[in-house]
Amino acid sequence: MSTLSFLRNKYWILRHGKSIPNESGLIVSSVEKGILEEYGLAPEGVSQAQLAGELLHKELELTNTPLDTIRICYSPFSRTTQTAKTVANVLNLPFESPQCKVIENLRERYFGPSFELLSHDKYADIWALDEKDPFLPPDGGESVANVVSRLADALESLEAEFEGCTILIVSHGDPLQILQTILHAASQLENINSEDLETRVREVTKHSILSQHRKFALLTGELRPIK
Repeated sequence: MSTLSFLRNKYWILRHGKSIPNESGLIVSSVEKGILEEYGLAPEGVSQAQLAGELLHKELELTNTPLDTIRICYSPFSRTTQTAKTVANVLNLPFESPQCKVIENLRERYFGPSFELLSHDKYADIWALDEKDPFLPPDGGESVANVVSRLADALESLEAEFEGCTILIVSHGDPLQILQTILHAASQLENINSEDLETRVREVTKHSILSQHRKFALLTGELRPIK
């Protein structure tokens, strides 16, 4: 579980299960396309989400975590919504309740019109660009720094709304890599005493840190605690 002293809640992250775009080898990163059912989970992805829910349930039982302290926060894309709903069902949490919340800022990183619906082999080009300059976006898309900004907003909102909860964030590969990158770096700061999340994120939003986000890659359906 989270040992980040500057956070009021404990966090787990879950990359959505294998999606139809994953199986087809396509990049689907725009909200307009991402919310369509045709780009939801593949059958294998449903199984991965089910397994992730079971793993989380075991962890919660081991730590005697009450179910009423669980929150599931998820991206509005169909593949993440379906993943979150599957996990909620495993945990016996009502999906249409305050315990489950869609958060727009957890959406997929938009890679821009030049990459949309192209082969996922193109991710290598994007990540090469990220290494050179994480503040430079793909044409018409979002840079790593752009994603940091909205993820920080999402996290600050959750920290303001909840305290003492265990929060599962269901999102996508790049946003979750980037989230782990900034939180890991923020936890390593030795020259700052502030418990203020915004201050810590600002301190670590730099080239040398953001360019390395691929180190925190997740597989589809992978569940991971934020430590």
